[in-house]
Amino acid sequence: MGKQTKRWILLLAVVVAVLAVDQLSKRLVIESMELTESIAPIPALGNVFRITRSLNTGAAFGFLENANDLFLIVALVVVGAMLLFYPRIPDEARLVRVAIGLVCGGALGNALDRVQYEHVVDFIHYRIPGVIDNVSNLADHAIVLGVLLILYDNWRGERRKKQASTETVPSSETASTGMMIDPPDSSLP
Repeated sequence: MGKQTKRWILLLAVVVAVLAVDQLSKRLVIESMELTESIAPIPALGNVFRITRSLNTGAAFGFLENANDLFLIVALVVVGAMLLFYPRIPDEARLVRVAIGLVCGGALGNALDRVQYEHVVDFIHYRIPGVIDNVSNLADHAIVLGVLLILYDNWRGERRKKQASTETVPSSETASTGMMIDPPDSSLP
């Protein structure tokens, strides 16, 4: 099996895994909870973490509510762009390939909701009073994790480039002590 084939299989595996877990979790919530019903699966964390069935016709944090068609198109364009970019990813950037699978799987999971239900099913509810009160889903988390992994890989690559450009091979005069010794004065006899 060729290198490119293995890369596409990795992408497909990540996308399918994200889609499966996302859609199964949403199906479970839809079948077992009423809209706006909220439970604390871990009672000790009930003030900060709950499962709350919610619907979202906009983007994250309720941004641009009732723009379902717009976000469906955006999701498909993003996935298409990432698929075009995917073959250009360097061999050593396996983390980026996994990250793109996470983003594509998450985007497709939410797009599938928009087609099936005309909204996205959200249920993971985080609350920190005065800071955040957000309901999301596993597709959202896959997208965020994928973007963070891409940013991390980019930061790591830039850091390596910077280190490589500042490292020099030590001369014999600095090799043993790490200290620079002034070269002998050529004007002395």
